[in-house]
Amino acid sequence: MLESLLDTSHRLGHRRFQLDQDQAPYAAALSALAARDSTKLMVPGHGGTDAGISELLTDFIGEKAIHLDVPMLLEGIDLEDDSPFAESLALAADAWGARRTWFLTNGASQANRTVALAVAGLGENVIAQRSAHSSFSDGVVLAGLNPSYVLPSVDSANGIAHGISVASLDKALSRAEDDGRPASAVYIVSPSYFGSVADIGGLAEVAHAHGAPLIVDGAWGPHFGFHPSLPESPTRLGADLVISSTHKLAGSLTQSAMLHLGEGPFAEVLESLIARAMTMTASTSSSALLMGSLDVARRALATGEDAIGASIDTAIRFRELLETDERFADIGEGFAAFPDIAETDLLRVPIDVSATGISAHWIRDRLMTEHDLYFEMSTDTTLVAVIGAGKTPDVDSVFATLIGVIESDEGQAQSSTGRAQADFPELPAPGPVRVRPREGYFAATEIVPAAEAVGRISADSLAAYPPGVPNVMPGEEITAEAVDFLTAVAASPSGSVRGAVTSSVDSYRVLKG
Repeated sequence: MLESLLDTSHRLGHRRFQLDQDQAPYAAALSALAARDSTKLMVPGHGGTDAGISELLTDFIGEKAIHLDVPMLLEGIDLEDDSPFAESLALAADAWGARRTWFLTNGASQANRTVALAVAGLGENVIAQRSAHSSFSDGVVLAGLNPSYVLPSVDSANGIAHGISVASLDKALSRAEDDGRPASAVYIVSPSYFGSVADIGGLAEVAHAHGAPLIVDGAWGPHFGFHPSLPESPTRLGADLVISSTHKLAGSLTQSAMLHLGEGPFAEVLESLIARAMTMTASTSSSALLMGSLDVARRALATGEDAIGASIDTAIRFRELLETDERFADIGEGFAAFPDIAETDLLRVPIDVSATGISAHWIRDRLMTEHDLYFEMSTDTTLVAVIGAGKTPDVDSVFATLIGVIESDEGQAQSSTGRAQADFPELPAPGPVRVRPREGYFAATEIVPAAEAVGRISADSLAAYPPGVPNVMPGEEITAEAVDFLTAVAASPSGSVRGAVTSSVDSYRVLKG
């Protein structure tokens, strides 16, 4: 419905709008509608008022949110070819340097599945970074793709997966061609959870030289390109499709995201494929609140260079404080040792706490439960702080609290979770592909003990955390090395295996026969 209308409107091009990044036309149109005393005999059922049983919902989210929560396909909002919504999409494309942008209300996970379905129109063979998000693996299954993988570089001391280098991608693409299955698309992740950024320009050049578009899972980099001290927007560096989880650091509401199409050699064919795939993944009742927040977040980023600069200064101040205590180290300072890392996102502060001898999981838990202070995530040795673009938290206070937790009964910390591990087991090589992921996922299965799983074909995707690299994919043979590795990780105080039948990984779901 709405997608078909927007597909028509986008063929008219961005030039029909006077693109003023200081405007948020869709959000403004929603606000104007909300300010009217309208009687709504339509969905949603709350009717845009706090009357009756809607009073409880209004108390929960506020009166204005109720008024802004309107359905799709309204004249003067999103119905016309030149609607405020279409203008907001054009503004977003302009802001990130894209040919076209789509607003998403089911997160970057929706974008990953959409992309997988779309690139199936180019061919079945894709090369993907092995540490791709599980939603892309879902898309591989849904689309019936035939993937091969490039392993990311791994900081085994801290349980961190980074990215892939230009040389490793070139080698993988050449190997695929030699095997008679040239890649129809390349999928990589940048930035990483920890702020490492790949050489997007170099990766795009190599992918294009091999006749494949470059897809970048840039979920953690929606703020890129809006300040000279941050990495550039991947679409401006040659990426063909960029997945952007706008809510993560760019300030839109949770579950809102964008998908950007670059102006590369595959733009025309990809635009049609993505537009068609969107009709399969997008809701026909997309949230105006979420999409309006994307419009507002874009405006804030595009006009907020000074505020983003203040956030960068705050992150630098936090790093300076950490340097004053030898028990902490900035993991980003070691990024130069990895050939895949070209830049660093300054708004991510990954802290190595291994010198304390205390698990970072324990530290993070105490910060939350005792001080109401939340870090983004932890590994056994690492805490990761995320500073949203335009935000300036009191990092002096955060640092003082962190010191206090470190020094408050270290004996209790060590007895409750054990001392931090020095190393994680070496990652096992992927087992041979026996059937395609889709076939493995949908086949008849049975559950067998771990000892009987070796040599069988997995029906599940299994990924040990840390570092989160999938160790077994549907359709792959389960190796003895993978079983030993997953068992060891599951038994460690800070390890877990996503997708396992049991938390101890003592059994596996495999294909029958």
